[in-house]
Amino acid sequence: MPSFLNPEWLISTFGVIGILVMVFAESGLLIGFFLPGDSLLFTTGLLIADGRFLHLPLWLMCVLISVSAVLGDQVGYAFGHRFGPSVFRRPDSRLFKQENLTRAATFFDKYGARSIVLARFVPIVRTFTPIVAGASRMHYRKFFMFNVLGGVMWGCGVTILGYFLGQIAFVKSNIEFILIGIVLVSLIPVIVELIRGRRTTRNDADSTEPSRASR
Repeated sequence: MPSFLNPEWLISTFGVIGILVMVFAESGLLIGFFLPGDSLLFTTGLLIADGRFLHLPLWLMCVLISVSAVLGDQVGYAFGHRFGPSVFRRPDSRLFKQENLTRAATFFDKYGARSIVLARFVPIVRTFTPIVAGASRMHYRKFFMFNVLGGVMWGCGVTILGYFLGQIAFVKSNIEFILIGIVLVSLIPVIVELIRGRRTTRNDADSTEPSRASR
């Protein structure tokens, strides 16, 4: 992968501050959807276990990551709440695609408040879901509660997983393949939603054909 998306390069170059900034950006900024959140956290835990580049205690790193994730979603919610429907009318650009926002809106409609937690584990969707929650005028107290829960579960869970698996010799000697596997697994929900969306579109098109023929 490009060096700017390689978690180990990012961590070795920018350290703890870089991790926190990227977690914050991916959690609530429109331009952060492409950042490698899951593999970044997993690598963070692995490098703490290995003693390379990162020398903070695991518990402190988990706290900092969770706080950054929660703050990122807070910004995303505030942005969606402030600009509301105008966000959905924003034209596509190189860093913004309406389909990503629409996908998050569908996810939010399907799971409601739970989507704030579930979206943490779905790339791209986790960036846009807090924005959709704000634009939908989700009750702030409810959003905050689910935001903290999701931020802690994701920030601590993936980092701790990397820490303990990072102490296994096989994982340490095959880190590149492990990271590729994490990226592929994290993309499964996105691929499933794309397939479902295409099937729905196809079914809608097929259902309209008879009505057109009858005319």
